[in-house]
Amino acid sequence: MKDEIPNLTDYDDRLRDEAAEPTLEVPQGEPTKKKLAGEEVKIGDVCFKRGGVYAMELGGPEVGRGCGGRGIIHGFELLEKLGFHDWDFDYVLLDFLGDVVCGGFGLPIARDMAQKVILVGSNDLQSLYVANNVCSAVEYFRKLGGNVGVAGLVINKDDGTGEAQAFAKAVDIPVLASIPQDDDLRKKSANYQIVGTSESQWGDLFAALGENVADAPPMRPVALSQDELLELFDGSDTGAGVVLEPATDEDMRGKNAAPKKSLEVIYDEA
Repeated sequence: MKDEIPNLTDYDDRLRDEAAEPTLEVPQGEPTKKKLAGEEVKIGDVCFKRGGVYAMELGGPEVGRGCGGRGIIHGFELLEKLGFHDWDFDYVLLDFLGDVVCGGFGLPIARDMAQKVILVGSNDLQSLYVANNVCSAVEYFRKLGGNVGVAGLVINKDDGTGEAQAFAKAVDIPVLASIPQDDDLRKKSANYQIVGTSESQWGDLFAALGENVADAPPMRPVALSQDELLELFDGSDTGAGVVLEPATDEDMRGKNAAPKKSLEVIYDEA
Protein backbone atom coordinates (compact mmCIF):
# COMPACT_ATOMS: atom_id res chain seq x y z
CA MET A 1 0.00 0.00 0.00
CA LYS A 2 0.97 3.63 -0.19
CA ASP A 3 3.89 4.67 1.99
CA GLU A 4 2.30 8.05 2.71
CA ILE A 5 -0.55 6.42 4.64
CA PRO A 6 1.14 5.36 7.89
CA ASN A 7 -2.17 4.53 9.57
CA LEU A 8 -2.91 1.59 7.28
CA THR A 9 -3.97 -1.52 9.20
CA ASP A 10 -3.41 -4.98 7.86
CA TYR A 11 -5.55 -7.17 10.06
CA ASP A 12 -4.46 -10.62 8.94
CA ASP A 13 -7.06 -13.23 9.84
CA ARG A 14 -5.55 -16.21 8.05
CA LEU A 15 -6.53 -19.49 9.60
CA ARG A 16 -3.74 -21.80 10.73
CA ASP A 17 -4.36 -25.51 10.80
CA GLU A 18 -2.33 -25.76 13.98
CA ALA A 19 -2.90 -22.81 16.27
CA ALA A 20 -0.74 -24.37 18.95
CA GLU A 21 2.48 -23.67 17.10
CA PRO A 22 4.10 -20.22 17.36
CA THR A 23 2.69 -17.79 14.84
CA LEU A 24 4.82 -15.53 12.65
CA GLU A 25 3.03 -12.21 12.31
CA VAL A 26 3.10 -9.96 9.26
CA PRO A 27 5.28 -7.37 11.08
CA GLN A 28 7.87 -10.19 11.42
CA GLY A 29 9.53 -10.64 14.76
CA GLU A 30 9.41 -12.99 17.70
CA PRO A 31 6.74 -15.71 17.41
CA THR A 32 3.71 -15.18 19.62
CA LYS A 33 2.65 -17.78 22.15
CA LYS A 34 -0.72 -19.44 22.47
CA LYS A 35 -3.00 -18.21 25.26
CA LEU A 36 -4.52 -20.90 27.44
CA ALA A 37 -8.28 -21.15 27.89
CA GLY A 38 -9.49 -18.87 30.66
CA GLU A 39 -6.49 -16.53 30.54
CA GLU A 40 -7.21 -12.82 30.12
CA VAL A 41 -6.36 -11.59 26.63
CA LYS A 42 -5.24 -8.00 26.08
CA ILE A 43 -4.75 -6.21 22.77
CA GLY A 44 -0.97 -6.47 23.17
CA ASP A 45 -1.26 -10.25 23.31
CA VAL A 46 -2.76 -10.51 19.82
CA CYS A 47 -1.88 -7.35 17.87
CA PHE A 48 1.62 -6.28 16.82
CA LYS A 49 2.96 -3.40 14.75
CA ARG A 50 5.78 -2.66 12.37
CA GLY A 51 6.34 0.35 10.14
CA GLY A 52 2.88 1.80 10.70
CA VAL A 53 1.13 -1.49 9.96
CA TYR A 54 -0.77 -3.33 12.70
CA ALA A 55 -1.40 -7.05 12.25
CA MET A 56 -2.80 -10.06 14.00
CA GLU A 57 -3.74 -13.60 13.19
CA LEU A 58 -6.67 -15.69 14.36
CA GLY A 59 -6.10 -19.42 14.66
CA GLY A 60 -8.49 -22.31 14.68
CA PRO A 61 -8.29 -25.47 16.79
CA GLU A 62 -5.42 -27.89 16.53
CA VAL A 63 -5.49 -29.95 13.38
CA GLY A 64 -8.17 -32.65 13.40
CA ARG A 65 -9.72 -31.41 16.64
CA GLY A 66 -12.51 -29.09 15.62
CA CYS A 67 -14.02 -26.56 13.24
CA GLY A 68 -11.79 -23.82 11.83
CA GLY A 69 -14.79 -21.61 11.13
CA ARG A 70 -15.81 -21.77 14.78
CA GLY A 71 -12.34 -20.51 15.65
CA ILE A 72 -12.96 -17.47 13.44
CA ILE A 73 -16.32 -16.79 15.10
CA HIS A 74 -14.74 -17.04 18.55
CA GLY A 75 -11.92 -14.77 17.40
CA PHE A 76 -14.33 -12.04 16.34
CA GLU A 77 -16.17 -12.31 19.63
CA LEU A 78 -12.85 -11.63 21.33
CA LEU A 79 -12.02 -8.71 19.03
CA GLU A 80 -15.38 -7.10 19.73
CA LYS A 81 -14.60 -7.31 23.47
CA LEU A 82 -11.26 -5.63 22.70
CA GLY A 83 -13.03 -2.69 21.01
CA PHE A 84 -12.89 -3.75 17.35
CA HIS A 85 -15.69 -1.39 16.31
CA ASP A 86 -14.00 1.61 17.92
CA TRP A 87 -10.60 1.24 16.27
CA ASP A 88 -9.56 4.42 14.46
CA PHE A 89 -7.77 3.33 11.30
CA ASP A 90 -7.85 4.46 7.68
CA TYR A 91 -8.26 0.87 6.47
CA VAL A 92 -8.80 -2.51 8.08
CA LEU A 93 -8.07 -5.52 5.86
CA LEU A 94 -9.50 -8.93 6.74
CA ASP A 95 -7.62 -11.68 4.90
CA PHE A 96 -9.89 -14.74 4.67
CA LEU A 97 -10.00 -18.06 2.95
CA GLY A 98 -12.66 -17.95 0.26
CA ASP A 99 -14.66 -20.85 1.72
CA VAL A 100 -17.79 -18.81 2.42
CA VAL A 101 -19.84 -22.00 2.54
CA CYS A 102 -18.46 -22.16 6.08
CA GLY A 103 -20.36 -19.80 8.37
CA GLY A 104 -17.16 -18.76 10.13
CA PHE A 105 -15.32 -17.62 7.02
CA GLY A 106 -18.47 -15.93 5.70
CA LEU A 107 -18.93 -13.99 8.95
CA PRO A 108 -17.67 -10.55 7.79
CA ILE A 109 -20.14 -10.65 4.88
CA ALA A 110 -23.04 -12.07 6.91
CA ARG A 111 -22.67 -9.57 9.74
CA ASP A 112 -21.80 -6.49 7.65
CA MET A 113 -18.36 -6.28 9.27
CA ALA A 114 -16.81 -5.17 5.97
CA GLN A 115 -17.68 -2.50 3.40
CA LYS A 116 -16.39 -4.36 0.37
CA VAL A 117 -14.83 -7.65 -0.64
CA ILE A 118 -11.59 -7.89 -2.61
CA LEU A 119 -11.43 -11.19 -4.48
CA VAL A 120 -7.97 -12.70 -4.97
CA GLY A 121 -7.79 -15.50 -7.51
CA SER A 122 -5.70 -16.98 -10.29
CA ASN A 123 -6.33 -18.51 -13.69
CA ASP A 124 -7.38 -21.93 -12.44
CA LEU A 125 -10.85 -23.41 -12.11
CA GLN A 126 -10.79 -24.09 -8.38
CA SER A 127 -9.70 -20.53 -7.59
CA LEU A 128 -12.43 -18.98 -9.73
CA TYR A 129 -15.00 -21.46 -8.42
CA VAL A 130 -14.34 -20.10 -4.92
CA ALA A 131 -14.43 -16.50 -6.17
CA ASN A 132 -17.79 -17.22 -7.78
CA ASN A 133 -19.07 -18.62 -4.47
CA VAL A 134 -18.09 -15.37 -2.75
CA CYS A 135 -20.08 -13.42 -5.35
CA SER A 136 -23.07 -15.66 -4.62
CA ALA A 137 -22.70 -15.11 -0.87
CA VAL A 138 -22.52 -11.32 -1.30
CA GLU A 139 -25.72 -11.29 -3.35
CA TYR A 140 -27.48 -13.61 -0.89
CA PHE A 141 -26.79 -11.35 2.08
CA ARG A 142 -27.60 -8.22 0.07
CA LYS A 143 -31.07 -9.65 -0.48
CA LEU A 144 -31.36 -10.10 3.29
CA GLY A 145 -30.55 -6.43 3.85
CA GLY A 146 -26.75 -6.52 3.94
CA ASN A 147 -24.55 -3.78 2.51
CA VAL A 148 -21.30 -5.57 1.60
CA GLY A 149 -20.32 -5.44 -2.08
CA VAL A 150 -17.41 -6.63 -4.22
CA ALA A 151 -14.75 -4.05 -5.08
CA GLY A 152 -13.08 -6.17 -7.73
CA LEU A 153 -10.62 -8.95 -8.46
CA VAL A 154 -6.88 -9.15 -7.89
CA ILE A 155 -5.38 -11.69 -10.28
CA ASN A 156 -2.62 -13.50 -8.41
CA LYS A 157 0.21 -15.45 -10.06
CA ASP A 158 -1.05 -14.24 -13.42
CA ASP A 159 0.38 -16.42 -16.19
CA GLY A 160 -1.43 -14.51 -18.94
CA THR A 161 -3.91 -17.23 -19.92
CA GLY A 162 -6.83 -14.87 -19.31
CA GLU A 163 -9.42 -16.97 -17.46
CA ALA A 164 -9.51 -14.70 -14.40
CA GLN A 165 -9.84 -11.61 -16.61
CA ALA A 166 -12.75 -13.29 -18.42
CA PHE A 167 -14.37 -14.17 -15.09
CA ALA A 168 -14.20 -10.56 -13.89
CA LYS A 169 -15.82 -9.38 -17.11
CA ALA A 170 -18.54 -12.05 -16.90
CA VAL A 171 -19.58 -11.17 -13.32
CA ASP A 172 -19.16 -7.44 -14.02
CA ILE A 173 -16.42 -6.44 -11.58
CA PRO A 174 -13.14 -4.61 -12.30
CA VAL A 175 -9.65 -6.11 -12.19
CA LEU A 176 -7.85 -4.15 -9.47
CA ALA A 177 -4.39 -5.51 -10.28
CA SER A 178 -2.63 -8.39 -11.99
CA ILE A 179 0.21 -9.76 -9.89
CA PRO A 180 2.57 -11.63 -12.22
CA GLN A 181 3.74 -15.17 -11.68
CA ASP A 182 7.30 -14.24 -10.76
CA ASP A 183 9.92 -16.15 -8.81
CA ASP A 184 11.24 -13.01 -7.12
CA LEU A 185 7.80 -12.25 -5.69
CA ARG A 186 7.34 -15.86 -4.61
CA LYS A 187 10.64 -15.95 -2.70
CA LYS A 188 10.11 -12.58 -1.03
CA SER A 189 6.62 -13.59 0.04
CA ALA A 190 7.87 -16.89 1.45
CA ASN A 191 10.46 -14.95 3.49
CA TYR A 192 7.90 -12.44 4.83
CA GLN A 193 9.56 -9.59 2.98
CA ILE A 194 7.47 -6.48 2.28
CA VAL A 195 7.49 -5.77 -1.45
CA GLY A 196 5.07 -2.85 -1.70
CA THR A 197 7.60 -0.09 -1.01
CA SER A 198 9.11 2.63 -3.17
CA GLU A 199 12.49 0.86 -2.97
CA SER A 200 11.10 -2.32 -4.53
CA GLN A 201 10.66 -2.99 -8.24
CA TRP A 202 7.10 -3.96 -7.34
CA GLY A 203 6.35 -0.74 -5.45
CA ASP A 204 4.38 0.99 -8.23
CA LEU A 205 2.27 -2.11 -8.84
CA PHE A 206 1.17 -2.39 -5.22
CA ALA A 207 0.77 1.38 -4.81
CA ALA A 208 -1.66 1.32 -7.74
CA LEU A 209 -3.44 -1.66 -6.16
CA GLY A 210 -3.84 0.26 -2.91
CA GLU A 211 -5.36 3.24 -4.73
CA ASN A 212 -7.69 1.01 -6.75
CA VAL A 213 -8.89 -0.79 -3.63
CA ALA A 214 -9.55 2.52 -1.87
CA ASP A 215 -11.43 4.05 -4.81
CA ALA A 216 -13.42 1.04 -6.04
CA PRO A 217 -17.10 1.16 -5.03
CA PRO A 218 -18.81 -1.95 -3.61
CA MET A 219 -20.64 -3.66 -6.48
CA ARG A 220 -23.21 -6.42 -6.79
CA PRO A 221 -21.72 -9.04 -9.11
CA VAL A 222 -23.87 -11.55 -10.96
CA ALA A 223 -22.51 -14.97 -10.04
CA LEU A 224 -22.10 -17.51 -12.83
CA SER A 225 -23.81 -20.87 -13.11
CA GLN A 226 -21.61 -23.97 -13.07
CA ASP A 227 -21.84 -24.29 -16.85
CA GLU A 228 -21.03 -20.60 -17.38
CA LEU A 229 -17.98 -20.93 -15.15
CA LEU A 230 -16.74 -24.00 -17.05
CA GLU A 231 -17.16 -22.17 -20.35
CA LEU A 232 -14.36 -19.80 -19.33
CA PHE A 233 -11.92 -22.70 -19.76
CA ASP A 234 -10.88 -24.91 -22.63
CA GLY A 235 -13.26 -27.86 -22.71
CA SER A 236 -10.36 -30.30 -22.93
CA ASP A 237 -9.27 -29.12 -19.47
CA THR A 238 -12.69 -29.39 -17.83
CA GLY A 239 -13.98 -32.68 -19.18
CA ALA A 240 -16.30 -31.35 -21.87
CA GLY A 241 -18.02 -34.13 -23.79
CA VAL A 242 -17.33 -36.75 -21.13
CA VAL A 243 -20.37 -38.93 -20.47
CA LEU A 244 -20.74 -40.25 -16.92
CA GLU A 245 -22.23 -43.71 -16.55
CA PRO A 246 -24.33 -44.65 -13.49
CA ALA A 247 -22.52 -47.11 -11.25
CA THR A 248 -24.07 -50.49 -10.46
CA ASP A 249 -24.14 -52.49 -7.27
CA GLU A 250 -21.80 -55.00 -8.94
CA ASP A 251 -19.30 -52.18 -9.65
CA MET A 252 -19.25 -51.22 -6.00
CA ARG A 253 -19.14 -54.69 -4.45
CA GLY A 254 -16.70 -56.28 -6.87
CA LYS A 255 -15.91 -59.83 -5.79
CA ASN A 256 -18.46 -59.47 -3.00
CA ALA A 257 -21.30 -58.99 -5.44
CA ALA A 258 -22.71 -62.49 -5.01
CA PRO A 259 -26.40 -62.75 -5.95
CA LYS A 260 -28.80 -63.01 -3.04
CA LYS A 261 -31.95 -65.03 -3.06
CA SER A 262 -35.02 -62.92 -3.55
CA LEU A 263 -37.87 -63.03 -1.04
CA GLU A 264 -40.30 -62.07 -3.78
CA VAL A 265 -43.14 -64.56 -4.24
CA ILE A 266 -43.91 -65.29 -7.88
CA TYR A 267 -47.28 -66.82 -8.65
CA ASP A 268 -47.75 -68.98 -11.71
CA GLU A 269 -50.42 -67.88 -14.08
CA ALA A 270 -53.75 -69.46 -13.20
